[in-house]
Amino acid sequence: MTPDRPGLTLPEELLLLALDPQRGRPYCRNRFLEYGMAGAVLAELEFQGRITEQLGRIRVINPLTPQDPLLAQILGSLPVPDKGSFAGGVSAKRWIRRTGRHVEELCLGHLVDRGVLRRETHRFLGLLPYHRHPAAAPDLPASVRERFTAAQAAGFPDRHSRALAALVSAIGLSSAVAQGGWRARSEMRGLVRQEWTAHAVRRNVRQDKANGSGGSVGDAGGGSGGDD
Repeated sequence: MTPDRPGLTLPEELLLLALDPQRGRPYCRNRFLEYGMAGAVLAELEFQGRITEQLGRIRVINPLTPQDPLLAQILGSLPVPDKGSFAGGVSAKRWIRRTGRHVEELCLGHLVDRGVLRRETHRFLGLLPYHRHPAAAPDLPASVRERFTAAQAAGFPDRHSRALAALVSAIGLSSAVAQGGWRARSEMRGLVRQEWTAHAVRRNVRQDKANGSGGSVGDAGGGSGGDD
């Protein structure tokens, strides 16, 4: 978190970019957003010097508890140093696939509790309940999008903005938030290859697309998913 991003972690910024502030539903497939949220948490933990990645595996290098409760809970779920498998750590791709939904639910809950989002319950076919999360006030989502647009105009000049742009591309959100058409989206796809968290997210997105999956109850996102 920095002064120009008051109180927001990378996963929270990604979530506010991904949700329609009026209707509260994602612009991309919700399952892909779940993967993106898990990847964003890993990126934030890496920024803080808590974890690192080696050969596709996540390794905890500083197990001290972060101040942010979401990050603290996620870090606590990862194997402590020298306590993982024989290779050490856990597979980034598998961890993202296994925990994405839980991470998204935690982040949504935190933003609802802070009054950033509202939670509305709807029913699919009048039976199965699902939630929408419109913005409680439009100012914060609008400012997040403005910062993203400014970072894009500057060529994503810092580590935070590059990681966010890579995750946006990996989950198929570029067409909803990026400026400049296909050329800009192509440049953002290049960032995915440079960011291990986004690369692991994109591998899960591609797996779902190959299997013909990726939707869920109440999922009406407009994106086609990864590599848009």
